[in-house]
Amino acid sequence: MIYKHLGRSGLEVSRLCLGTMNFGVQTDEQTSFRIMDRALELGINFFDTANVYGWQLSEGITEKIIGRWFAQGGGRREKVVIATKLYGKMGESPNEQKYSALAIRAQCDASLKRLQTDHLDLYQFHHIWRDVTWDEVWQAMEILAAQGKIIYNGSSNFAGWHIAQASEAATRRNYLGLISEQSLYNLNARTVELEVLPACKAYGIGVIPWSPLAAGLLAGRPKSGEAGGRRDTPRTKEMFEKNKQKVDAFEALCKSLGEEPANIAMAWVLKNDAVTATIVGPRTVQQLESILRALEITLSNETLSALDKIFPGPGGAAPEAYAW
Repeated sequence: MIYKHLGRSGLEVSRLCLGTMNFGVQTDEQTSFRIMDRALELGINFFDTANVYGWQLSEGITEKIIGRWFAQGGGRREKVVIATKLYGKMGESPNEQKYSALAIRAQCDASLKRLQTDHLDLYQFHHIWRDVTWDEVWQAMEILAAQGKIIYNGSSNFAGWHIAQASEAATRRNYLGLISEQSLYNLNARTVELEVLPACKAYGIGVIPWSPLAAGLLAGRPKSGEAGGRRDTPRTKEMFEKNKQKVDAFEALCKSLGEEPANIAMAWVLKNDAVTATIVGPRTVQQLESILRALEITLSNETLSALDKIFPGPGGAAPEAYAW
């Protein structure tokens, strides 16, 4: 396994981050346990979750599964950099969501209880909320850090200017602020190259792409007898039809390289020097093991050019991407 500092921090994480959104939804608890055990065996030390995962109001199903796995002992908790998120609705009260100081305190304590741990290694803002000041947010996080309940903070789905705004506010308070940003980033979704990735590099924030396989679009068509998982949903089928020409060209290129499409797509994301780790969301142990190949692939300039032709980006960083 390859490890890299998460942004400008001293924290070292595996370049593959185990995404747990399927746990308790598409993947049962025992299979989830096996996936997490195998991830540790493979050297994956970075696990990502969120309080809303499991998608049942106030339940925190996925966090509870991880907590029961931690409770088995064997050094599981000590070996894992655990990242969770807050923002989504966790109850009927208007204060059981988003980022008031009250919500931050309550949701942190609830995640700690579900995860059966005394601290969160990385506490992330799941989405931007424009109706709160950063002074209120950072003051609440400073208190949690002083209490030993959180160590680092990260963001997810922020625009470049949100990253700058949050970082500058933290600097004024002499607080570390953001060390990571989770963004939608894959061959078919490259908008973050305009401003998010440059902002992250400027502020020393490690990028953690989510959906590197574009919800299965870049995973390769299911083999005979293999279920497509999320690729079987109406939304994904529509996405396949819309991008059929691109997908056909991409899969033909991967075939000529002798590599699985999923591994080429992951290797492409990991090649960007702004990226610390990419989220992988296997539903089975076999899927997890197959992903490791992405770490071994070196993409030639010729291959990179071919990928750019199939999946054109926005033209680079702003403003040069759209101005002189």
